Amino acid sequence: MGLGAEARNRLAKRAAAEICDGMLVNLGIGIPSLVPNHLRADHQVMFHAENGIVGMGSSPAMGLEDEHLCNAGGFPITIREGASFCDSTISFGMIRRGRVDITILGALEVSEFGDLANWIVPGKRVPGMGGAMELAAKAKKVIVLMEHSDRNGISKLVKNCTLPLTAKRCVNMVITELGVFSVTPEGLLLTDLFTPTTIGEVKNRTEAYVHVSSKLCIVKE
Repeated sequence: MGLGAEARNRLAKRAAAEICDGMLVNLGIGIPSLVPNHLRADHQVMFHAENGIVGMGSSPAMGLEDEHLCNAGGFPITIREGASFCDSTISFGMIRRGRVDITILGALEVSEFGDLANWIVPGKRVPGMGGAMELAAKAKKVIVLMEHSDRNGISKLVKNCTLPLTAKRCVNMVITELGVFSVTPEGLLLTDLFTPTTIGEVKNRTEAYVHVSSKLCIVKE
C-alpha cells in the first residue's frame, strides 16, 4: 500500500527546501512531480522534463488539464512564463553536459553508499530506463523520494542493492516518510526525523546501517 496524499506532500515539501532560485531541476514521476506545488508562487526555478520541456509549473487542477502538455511520464502539467520546448536531443544534451542542478527521483532500492536501483524489477515488463541513467550520473545533486519499505514491509534502504542498478554511488539524499538521510562516505546519516517516528523505529525498519546526526532536526507534523 502506497503513501497517502499527506505523506507524499510532506516528502515533496522537504525536497522543495533543497531548491534555490536560478536552478535547473529535473523531476521524476510520482511524488517528485508534487515538488513545484511547494515553492512560492514567484520562484525563479526552471523545472526540466526529459521529453523536452524547461519551465514546468505546478500540477493542474482537476478538469483544467491541457492534453498537449505532459511530463516524461505522460502526466498533465502546467508551464510557467518563460518556458521553452525542445526535442529529446537537446533535452538529454542538457543532462549529459551537467546543466541539471538537482534531479529528484523515485527508487526501488538505495544502498547505504548511494547506489541507485529505480528502473526494473526482473521479470516485470517496463518501457525502459528512460533518462534515469543519465540523470543519476550527471546531475549535480540526486535526491530520492520514496516509501521507506516495500509492500511486503522490507526496507528499501539496503546494505547492497539486489535489483539491477541505474547508477553506482550517485544518490546524495533520500527522503522517506520516516525522515531525511544524507549519503556520506561513512554511510547513511539521519539528519531529519519526522514525528511521530522515533530513532529506534528508523533503525529497526532500515536494513542499512544508519548514523544519527549530532544536529538531528525533529520535524513535527
